[in-house]
Amino acid sequence: MRFKTFTSPHMSPVRSVHRVMRQVLYGLLPGTAAMAWFFGWGVLVNVLLAVAVALATETLMLLLRRRPVRPFITDLSAVVAGWLFALAIPPLTPWWITLVGVAFAMAVAKHLYGGLGYNPFNPAMIGYVVAVISFPREMTLWIPPGTLADPAFTFSETLGIIFQGQLPAGLTWDAVTSATPLDRIQSGLGLGQPLGEIRDSSPFGFVAGRGWEWINLAFLAGGLWLLHRRVITWQAPAGMLGALFLISGLFWLMDPAAYPDPLFQLFSGAAMLGAFFIATDPVSGSATPRGRLIFGAGVGLLVFVIRSWGAYAEGVAFAVLLMNMMAPTIDQYTQPRVFGQRARGQEDRG
Repeated sequence: MRFKTFTSPHMSPVRSVHRVMRQVLYGLLPGTAAMAWFFGWGVLVNVLLAVAVALATETLMLLLRRRPVRPFITDLSAVVAGWLFALAIPPLTPWWITLVGVAFAMAVAKHLYGGLGYNPFNPAMIGYVVAVISFPREMTLWIPPGTLADPAFTFSETLGIIFQGQLPAGLTWDAVTSATPLDRIQSGLGLGQPLGEIRDSSPFGFVAGRGWEWINLAFLAGGLWLLHRRVITWQAPAGMLGALFLISGLFWLMDPAAYPDPLFQLFSGAAMLGAFFIATDPVSGSATPRGRLIFGAGVGLLVFVIRSWGAYAEGVAFAVLLMNMMAPTIDQYTQPRVFGQRARGQEDRG
């Protein structure tokens, strides 16, 4: 009796790029909502604008490369890259900066190297670094955190500021913007002010800046959900947050008047966003389990170094890109032992 047989593979894949990226977008929703609540409509406008530019640039590059458009547009990778860029920039960033940053991220950092799966650097962070280096003044214009229940600007005013560069009558940028908690601490310490005095005169909350601690908690919740869904692994977030906590705790214990405490470091800026949504990039990060732990730890150490002694108050993007350069070497020296082979240096006992 002859049975009908089929060639392998016998199991269909269940983790497509579209599925993974969709889950990442779900994980970003709590943090995005928190940012919109504290910083207003500009956050949502930036997200929509950045995603539109990312999709348009992706389509253009695919057409120029004579690649099929629909499969790559619908995998949501461009949406995730644009979304991450939008979360990293101030809520009232002019539209042309978003255009330049996202277009550079997609055209150069992604497609110049061959597209999805071939980019050695995180595209969203490349776009952010290009924007912050090229337009340093505009990229520091953060408004003080408030709530959407009492917004600093209405939706129509926000559109006018972003697309026309026009503030409401009688207002100036100095009047509507303020330094972030990380900026305040860096500049204050540079002027010789003690940390306690800086924190007393700034809008700080329970452990970090007012608003920022809740935003980071929301990104932490989204990241833990991704871990629960097994979309990401634990090594990179644990390595980054653990190293940042340990190194900042060591310096804080040595001189609490000059270095913020570890909880402030963890719940300020883009720490949680970087740990769960940027350092976990499977393409530009490390691919081995031990390598991901080392990669994350390197990001955490560099974030502390840049925040403490660098020219920029926030160091997540720069730290990730520096570790992206080291990822291939890390993978080379952290390859797991192949089943059936002896570990390096083990003697043959015959």
